[in-house]
Amino acid sequence: MRILVASGASGGTSKGSVGKYYHLKEFSEYLEKFNVECKLVRETDYVIRFPTKQIYKLVSNKNKLKQLIDDFKPDLVFTDGKTAFGLEIIKLGIPLFVLLRGDWWSLVEYAKDTIYDNFFMRKVVDMRNDIANEMMSKATVLLPICNYLVGITKQHHPEQVMKVFIEGIESSKWYKTEGMQLKHPCVGLLQDANHWAKTKEMLVLETVIEKMPDVNFYWAGDGKFKNRILPRLDKFKNFHWLGPLQYPDKVKDFLTEIDVYALLTGGDTTPLSLKEAQLMEIPVLATDFGGIPEIMSDGTTGYLVKKGDSIDLIKKISALLNDKKLSKEMGESGRKFIQKEFSLEASAKNFLDIIKPYMKKQ
Repeated sequence: MRILVASGASGGTSKGSVGKYYHLKEFSEYLEKFNVECKLVRETDYVIRFPTKQIYKLVSNKNKLKQLIDDFKPDLVFTDGKTAFGLEIIKLGIPLFVLLRGDWWSLVEYAKDTIYDNFFMRKVVDMRNDIANEMMSKATVLLPICNYLVGITKQHHPEQVMKVFIEGIESSKWYKTEGMQLKHPCVGLLQDANHWAKTKEMLVLETVIEKMPDVNFYWAGDGKFKNRILPRLDKFKNFHWLGPLQYPDKVKDFLTEIDVYALLTGGDTTPLSLKEAQLMEIPVLATDFGGIPEIMSDGTTGYLVKKGDSIDLIKKISALLNDKKLSKEMGESGRKFIQKEFSLEASAKNFLDIIKPYMKKQ
């Protein structure tokens, strides 16, 4: 069996872009243990995002895609992108399986309302959204990464076939390093600030940091909305902004050193960083939102915290920092939990079970 794996990541340097490509590469390599031949490509090497005046390049890229298909002859295509790449695959009559990691439709509306402040760019977003929805409506199967996202996707494509995709992670690559120099006790956050709906939950820290002057809070991340966060938190001596960290090595150094990992978000589904922190045996705190409860065990690998509730957050940070035995037990449980529920083996078997009925039709 041949599977063409296409990444929608642009090839940028952000943790999100690098991390998504990195884990698709891991997944592709693991599938080969099941006698599956995989080829991993970036969609942006074969399609140009609309709009473009580069007509010659557009034609050239379509020819490049056709050559890729002719040479590799995939039995199916597995993609996490939302571009015209998927539509071209559908036109070629190849089964298309689309991985959905987040609430695409909320992000589109948010982009139109807050990021793009002119009519032309809003129309561009609408056109890209039309392409994405046409691709999703015609795909063979949609693969949301959690039950929460299945519910959201069904609101937009109620007739589509959907199966939950287990997004696995290679636990052997997440291990303790020499760490980095941080002040203890400390709480670490590892998240970008590119979507305000997600990022604004970090502002709950303003009260928390003020009321916990003996605890250091480190934020590793960057994004277009960092300047809405930093002025509110930088005024405290126990808050430290580290900027973006090189993935995965510096991220591992960071996770090695912190005492507690916190994910404070208002719009995530199942962020990889939460799985990574648990594999590094760090007790975790995460906002009780979206698919987050599906990738941690509340009270066992860490604690869920109520959205916008600084008192709840302070209480749970204190519990973990003041009870070293509890923190150690939760950290150890976290690694075991991810290894069992989100291994690459579980992910590969889950995916092969999903595609099996469609392969019989070939």
